[in-house]
Amino acid sequence: MLGAALLLRRCTAAGLHGLARRARQPPAATAAVLPARCYSHGTQESDEEFDARWVTYFNKPDIDAWELRKGMNTLVGYDLVPEPKIIDAALRACRRLNDFATAVRILEVVKDKAGPHKEIYPYVIQELRPTLNELGISTPEELGLDKA
Repeated sequence: MLGAALLLRRCTAAGLHGLARRARQPPAATAAVLPARCYSHGTQESDEEFDARWVTYFNKPDIDAWELRKGMNTLVGYDLVPEPKIIDAALRACRRLNDFATAVRILEVVKDKAGPHKEIYPYVIQELRPTLNELGISTPEELGLDKA
């Protein structure tokens, strides 16, 4: 998101600079000036590649608490609710780090990201139930955090 804003600012600044320069030139010289185009030439990542990238990130055996929080912060910044397999990998990383608080916070964030779509969070919890039971992680609702 920040990169797109920076690119837009550069394109805008380049365009305005070019307009100011053309205004000072005689009319004959302006006919030869071509507008600059600012396009993104990056490749589009498929949903499967996106999921695999994040699962791989959270499955790193040497991930530390900072990397886990940084990864979740970046993931939450996207306009999406993470797939259950990504959340599963993040919860397993929490278990490897013995970080129960972050595991519960991840579940809170998923509920928050679901927003007004009330059917998403129960689906995610349903898909994660075996992992939650295996790792001994309680949901925010089981802990009473949804009433605070």
